[in-house]
Amino acid sequence: MNNKLEIRPIQPEDNAALASVIRSVLEEFGAAKPGTVYTDPTTDQLYELFQTPQSAYFVAVLDGEIVGGCGIYPTKGLPEGCTELVKLYLASVTRGKGLGKALMERCFEIAKENGYTEIYLETLPELHIAVGLYERLGFEYLEKPYGESGHFACDLWMAKEL
Repeated sequence: MNNKLEIRPIQPEDNAALASVIRSVLEEFGAAKPGTVYTDPTTDQLYELFQTPQSAYFVAVLDGEIVGGCGIYPTKGLPEGCTELVKLYLASVTRGKGLGKALMERCFEIAKENGYTEIYLETLPELHIAVGLYERLGFEYLEKPYGESGHFACDLWMAKEL
């Protein structure tokens, strides 16, 4: 990318733009349905959600515009030493340029700094572009979910050793 890209921690004023990116991506891939972050009330208050200890969320800003983000969250019920990779969403114009990988690698770093040894995620087959990225970055499929995310529509579960 020749444009000015910044990856930074989430700020309170990011909430509306991030919720818009997340919902537009789910609509684009036909995954705007109950049991996903599409209807999750926390999608509109991500800054507040990521004030939780042991969590972090990074925002991708391209030429001053929020184009996506990714974070980690200590989802209830996860195995000891495991955190969840959450809410990786990128606006369509930014895909295929290494931004998703850069966001995820920043999350891996912060997870290690927080003492985590494994990272888990839940996704949907409809989000096939992201699934391919997860596979390339070393995530392996699980037979059943970890933890209690409440996202019952997600039926692909993956984990990676850090």
